[in-house]
Amino acid sequence: VQLQASGGGLVQAGGSLRLSCAASGRSNSRCMAWFRQPPGKDRTFVAAIAVRAGYTYYADAVKGRFTVLRDNARNIIYLQMNSLTPEDTAVYFCAADPSIIQSSLPSRDAYRYWGQGTQVTVSS
Repeated sequence: VQLQASGGGLVQAGGSLRLSCAASGRSNSRCMAWFRQPPGKDRTFVAAIAVRAGYTYYADAVKGRFTVLRDNARNIIYLQMNSLTPEDTAVYFCAADPSIIQSSLPSRDAYRYWGQGTQVTVSS
């Protein structure tokens, strides 16, 4: 499975961005997710979506502001980010796994496939 993330950019605080992650190859992932890595910090969980069932999961820091969506016909997931703050500045990565269980969703080590990352910068 190959993952291609896109949609990052520079936005002012309070603005919005939508990231995309396109999956190609043997796309049999049970779950796809977004992680982010601020400068000099660890990569942390942002949101995940069950590909078939559509259930979504969010980190507390983004609940109510971010929405993860899927387009199964096109093998793409999106991360709609609203009310952005400078603390959201990071490289955003998409990830996927064919067999992950719910309790492991926030763990980056549980994902087998990763995209290359897209930079999101929020100015104050």
